[in-house]
Amino acid sequence: MNQWQVGNIKITRVVEMQVAGGSRFILPDATREACLSIDWMQPHFMDVDGNLIMSIHALVVDTGERRIVVDTCIGNDKQRSIPNWTNLQTDFLKDLAAAGYPRETIDTVLCTHLHVDHVGWNTMLVDGEWVPTFPNARYLLAEKEWQYWDANEDEAQYGPIMADSVRPVIEAGLVDFIDWEHEVTPEIRLEPTPGHTPGHVSIHIRSNGEEALITGDCIHHPCQMTRTDWCSSADFDQTVGRQTREGLLERYVDQDILIIGTHFATPTAGHIKHLKGGGYWLDVG
Repeated sequence: MNQWQVGNIKITRVVEMQVAGGSRFILPDATREACLSIDWMQPHFMDVDGNLIMSIHALVVDTGERRIVVDTCIGNDKQRSIPNWTNLQTDFLKDLAAAGYPRETIDTVLCTHLHVDHVGWNTMLVDGEWVPTFPNARYLLAEKEWQYWDANEDEAQYGPIMADSVRPVIEAGLVDFIDWEHEVTPEIRLEPTPGHTPGHVSIHIRSNGEEALITGDCIHHPCQMTRTDWCSSADFDQTVGRQTREGLLERYVDQDILIIGTHFATPTAGHIKHLKGGGYWLDVG
């Protein structure tokens, strides 16, 4: 578990899984040989053999008055096409409670997008039925994102994601469809970062003169800061995704804004810096 204070807001990372290797299917250009030359990524984001280290985690944004979960990982009991993601039995909810956030105390769930590893704990299996995991929360979904997946879901790719992790919370009346520039609170707003999906958003936090950005998947792994041309195989539009990524890096480089990666391994957060010779790197010092 990592934790950061951004002004008056506390952000807590709750990990579902963190692994080295197995990322080639999502970043096919990131071969071991290519990654080993990006030496700043060791030891946090790459092992000694050049395998990328990636995390799947949720981030709890606690304003003191609101408890917001950003992205809900893969979830237990879900049938998925990726063997290591199917029928998980993790202690995610216990870990969330141990961090001080029992599921009943969460008042808002915010998904950066509707991919398999960002919506799973929206629901849980109870007596053979998918029920909302966070019964006292409003689930905020960018309307642009939902409209796309409602019309274009492909269950053959990862599994019945909408059926087991999204539609049940809609049917329970817990979803608010929002604009992708929505202000959640005066300190928290959505920032459109399209390309990975049509309605993908990042989460921008400003509090008491301090700033942070939760990336979502517009940057899957810190290697894409140095190699902005490395695009995810899961990108809806790789050209737009790269433009979004490069624009974000240029906008926030050398700025006092904490970048918290939705898949960045421990320590997960840092500041974007110019890299000698071109590109960028993440300073976690």
